[in-house]
Amino acid sequence: MARRSWSTNVATLATLLDGIFDANREANGIDERTDQTGETPEANENVPELMNRSVLRAMALLQELGKRPEGATAAELAVATRLARPTAFRLLLSLAHSGMVVKIESRFSLGLELARLGRIADPYRELQPRVQVFIDRLSKELNEATAFSIVTGPSGLDLIAEAAGSHLLSTAMGYIGRDMPLHASAMGKILLAELADDQIVALLPEQLEKLTPFTITDRRLLLHELADVRARGYATLDNELEDGLYAVAVPVRDHAGHLTGILSVSGLGQRMKAVNVHAYIEKLRTASNQLTADILGS
Repeated sequence: MARRSWSTNVATLATLLDGIFDANREANGIDERTDQTGETPEANENVPELMNRSVLRAMALLQELGKRPEGATAAELAVATRLARPTAFRLLLSLAHSGMVVKIESRFSLGLELARLGRIADPYRELQPRVQVFIDRLSKELNEATAFSIVTGPSGLDLIAEAAGSHLLSTAMGYIGRDMPLHASAMGKILLAELADDQIVALLPEQLEKLTPFTITDRRLLLHELADVRARGYATLDNELEDGLYAVAVPVRDHAGHLTGILSVSGLGQRMKAVNVHAYIEKLRTASNQLTADILGS
């Protein structure tokens, strides 16, 4: 259901953009059959038949802007998307006119209209409420904060559900929608452990960001820890993201064994370490299997 909703809204967005660009071309006398080199699309781009070239280019610009929350100039985006600068600028102006992007001085960033459509097309809209009920129940069982993330790619996580623990002193909520450092989060370590060492080397710099005095900042040391994560099947976080924060995470796999999500429990380190950590691990593993069987696998 969620996938069909996502596809439907993407198609709607493409149709909307297509209409905008058609009107823009007619108003400005632009012939889309040729580009800056005077060649036809078929001569220099592998554009499938019936697909609109401008829409594909606009989507590429939007995707690139998604990687740049601070915004970017038309020149920067043109280089990143391998578009001619006049073409990129013209498309960005059209997107700004429709509210898909915002132009402030010389920089462009994603706009409110795109955010509105994104909320409508949320691929987790039907899944999230069911997972949230599961997470709420798990937090009550463990008496600590719990969270669940969907794996979106080799280095991508979307936190879609979190629940606070029952203790008065508990970890803060509000991580949904935030980018978490992979090297300094228990969930991130689970995700990285799925990759080969050479892939991790290509993904992460030698010197990693230091968030606390206990953050692993040496990539070589991180590789050693990830080897342990692979061997034991769970990851821990001990004061590496925030002072006093301790977390345990386990993978959530589909019936074929592929990593589809990550489940975690977190709380004050002093309190959680007073309990046998393996008690948390076993309960998380049981919950992971239940999540796959009852919700993700249905």
